[in-house]
Amino acid sequence: MATALRRYPTRMCTGSRAEKAGASQEVMISKILVIGLSFLFCLVSHPSEAQVKPSLEKMRFVYSAIGGSQASVWIPYEAGIFRKHGLDIELLYVGGGGRAAQVVQSGEVPMGIFTGGAVVNSNLAGGDLSLIARPEIRQVEELKGKKIGITRFGSATDFALLYSEEKWPIKRGRDFAVIQMGGMPEMFAALKSRALDAATLNPEFTILARKEGLKELVDMSALGLSFPTSAIVTTRSFIRRNENAVKRFVRGFVEGNHFAKTQRDFSVEVFRKYYKNDDREYLNGIYDLYVLRYIPQVPYPSAEAIKVVLDQMADKDPRARAAQPEQFIDARFFQELEKEGFIRRLWQSKQPS
Repeated sequence: MATALRRYPTRMCTGSRAEKAGASQEVMISKILVIGLSFLFCLVSHPSEAQVKPSLEKMRFVYSAIGGSQASVWIPYEAGIFRKHGLDIELLYVGGGGRAAQVVQSGEVPMGIFTGGAVVNSNLAGGDLSLIARPEIRQVEELKGKKIGITRFGSATDFALLYSEEKWPIKRGRDFAVIQMGGMPEMFAALKSRALDAATLNPEFTILARKEGLKELVDMSALGLSFPTSAIVTTRSFIRRNENAVKRFVRGFVEGNHFAKTQRDFSVEVFRKYYKNDDREYLNGIYDLYVLRYIPQVPYPSAEAIKVVLDQMADKDPRARAAQPEQFIDARFFQELEKEGFIRRLWQSKQPS
């Protein structure tokens, strides 16, 4: 495939309105809707079914991490597939799922790919995070008096740490401090500089951490952890106002994931751009892990995953105790594609044109 990467960079979103003090995780769960999973799911559209539009609709879209879980948006964006489906996407980076959720809730950006206690993934994807510590820290108890990094409160990194703490003799606040760092690159740099003693990292940064001599203190996949990572998320109000744009995005998203699975070289180049890393062995490993292993063909949202988050929030917010997981899921866009044979025809074709 000769498609070239897009030359203009994505932008960082300041989230000015999104960071108002009144915005909270508890409020977000009632307003933000999960459309589908990004980290663990992949759908694709058949090339012949996408009609090129004479004019493109502009739409802003936020992603929350420098990690393979965001690749299902990066790759179709770079390949021009969203434009093929009539959308001129502007990608904005906001580090941390909790902060990205505030940006979408505020209406500043209509859609995004992120996670957090407010919005959960469509599949159970808890096995991709690890607690990485300085090499001199040999066990969890030695984190007493230390600083542990997460991206943002309400993010997958925060959720995973909270879940893990339930099994530890030490607790945040009382025994160790939890520090918001903004993103994975910032946490990794802080670990190397000793500004942090430990941090919750995704697989790609775990690999880099091992090369730096840092220690994997807790493999969260061994805890039987079921928590949300990355989901395609929007608000109900945006769906009501612009359902057609959501449909076109899902089609482009689906086609883009198929493109990613069948176009390794291009996809690895996308990873190289966003990671700012030229190590081909490392980048191919990330491709194998995320694109080939974690992205299934049919990405339906999981009510079970949402229930895990609601159960954890119930102690702080009684509304979560009364809520039903189905309130936060809208799977109809994928159901429509499946009903019309969109998914089946796509996977009958070996590669997109």
